[in-house]
Amino acid sequence: MLEVLASRAVLVALPFGLWFLWREVARRTGREMGSTPWAWLFAAGAVLLGVSLMATAAFRDDNRGEVYVPAEPAKDGRITPGHFEKRAPKSP
Repeated sequence: MLEVLASRAVLVALPFGLWFLWREVARRTGREMGSTPWAWLFAAGAVLLGVSLMATAAFRDDNRGEVYVPAEPAKDGRITPGHFEKRAPKSP
């Protein structure tokens, strides 16, 4: 879950990072910069976040036809992770 949140945070921060990088390059070359377009940067981050959420919904595997088997402790003390198993077909 942390990996998903971190990747989404990077997508939101990407427009800000690109803007400030470009602004620094422009300053070093002597170009005058205007004010920071905060609203546009937030909007660009929101668009990237929305696209990533839609892509996740469109391309993620579906587990509706499966049954969740929760994690269980084994006899040797290890924990078997939870997982999904295919649902057995119904017999007539």
